[in-house]
Amino acid sequence: MRTETTSAPTFRYAAVTFDCPDPAELARFYGDALGLPTAYSSDDFVMLGQAGAAGLGFNRLADYRPPTWPAPSQEKQAHLEVGVDDLDAAQARLLALGAVEPAVQPQPDRWRVLLDPAGHPFCITTLV
Repeated sequence: MRTETTSAPTFRYAAVTFDCPDPAELARFYGDALGLPTAYSSDDFVMLGQAGAAGLGFNRLADYRPPTWPAPSQEKQAHLEVGVDDLDAAQARLLALGAVEPAVQPQPDRWRVLLDPAGHPFCITTLV
């Protein structure tokens, strides 16, 4: 009887990628906000990240339609949570970089919902 042992492949989180109309613009926003350098860039895709760490990708989608949060007509499907030590200062910085503040703020004393330049909702959350 022959017994073989095979090891399972190794998996690691590499990146999350956002569809958008302009990858360079969205990469500039997140690169400035999170202090991430450009690891790869083409006309249709930009990847931000540090060597050996997970990154953020931005993919051009010709018929991109931004989420309509909180209205459900175009669902958000996913969003980033960014930890900050000062909600007001972080919000001011992100708005200066091009984020937009929607009217709906479910718990503004704990977290703030903002929209990136392509309309993706993301949250800034106080570090606990």
